Amino acid sequence: MSQDLLYQVALPMIPQVGGGTARMLVKYFGSAEKVFTAPKDVLEKVPRVGDALLKKILDHRAEALRQAEEVIRRAEKEEVQLLYYTNPLYPDRLRDLPDAPLLLYYKGNADLNASKAISVVGTRKSTDYGRVVTEQLIEGLVQHEALIISGLAFGIDIMAHKAAMKFGLPTVGVMANSVETVYPAAHQRDAEKMLQNGGLLSEFPFGTKPDAPRFPARNRIIAGMSDCTIVVESTSKGGSLISADIAHSYDREVMAVPGPITAETSQGCNQLIRSLKAVPYTKPKDLEELLNWDKALTPNSVPKARVPALDLSGFPEEEQRVLRVLHQAGPTHIDVLSRHTQFSMGQLSSVLFTLEMSGVVKAMPGKLFMLL
Repeated sequence: MSQDLLYQVALPMIPQVGGGTARMLVKYFGSAEKVFTAPKDVLEKVPRVGDALLKKILDHRAEALRQAEEVIRRAEKEEVQLLYYTNPLYPDRLRDLPDAPLLLYYKGNADLNASKAISVVGTRKSTDYGRVVTEQLIEGLVQHEALIISGLAFGIDIMAHKAAMKFGLPTVGVMANSVETVYPAAHQRDAEKMLQNGGLLSEFPFGTKPDAPRFPARNRIIAGMSDCTIVVESTSKGGSLISADIAHSYDREVMAVPGPITAETSQGCNQLIRSLKAVPYTKPKDLEELLNWDKALTPNSVPKARVPALDLSGFPEEEQRVLRVLHQAGPTHIDVLSRHTQFSMGQLSSVLFTLEMSGVVKAMPGKLFMLL
């Protein structure tokens, strides 16, 4: 059992230590382990650690470690991956968000850092119109080999998962309960099929029930893991509107499928479009143009033709990696750059900023970058 993982799993099990507090503590001490070994007089000096939080940490450290040992043993038994936020397999799109989970429980084989990832959500009261649109939408993503993310719920969510499996795309269900129990139970068979090309993901430890307050928390992961959240059908107060609002707050793209003004299940989508929080989705080309997929380099489309040599002497290795891709491929979307350079989004943004300030790289509309 990895000692690092033990402390990483245990930290959020201390009462009142949420993701933000845990990150603050790890940043201050340098590791999760040092939070557990720090004496009281050192903990007292940590900014934002008041008397109440200090007492919780001191009183519950031992119990949290014991619980973490049980979690790790169970995860190994049930083939569940424990993805701490510094783990390379943790979703990069999610990692740097202010409310990202500290730890994820993941069962499956899909790449959570796929070069293209789309969330498809909607009402539980879906119609035949929603089913047809969902299937057409997913089919249009086949050529892009996109990862399909949704919430495994009745209605549009499960339709999106089923369509992804039908067309051979990986699909991940983000859950409002722990990964060992499928909710709703009616989707047990579908969830098992998803494990063959996709997976199940949750921030909640084993034994967590799907209580109502956990669904909005689940929705922020759905929104945070994708390049764009598409709402297929929604009532005027549908839960998928929460996902759309969260995605909008993350400065991620949001699309909504317009529907008849007389249809209750299209009121939320039409409302998103009217309020300019979402771009209308009517055909695959709408999404491709919004995300510049028709212009951007894809993982298998690096041109093979010879191009003039580029003098990279004088550039640090990190900058050289970015410049090589841009030189070979031309204008490239930031997500594709991240994929090819293997940089996290935060690391890549820092390198690109330096190159822009040096007058070597230019940022273009649609999150594209090119050499000057």
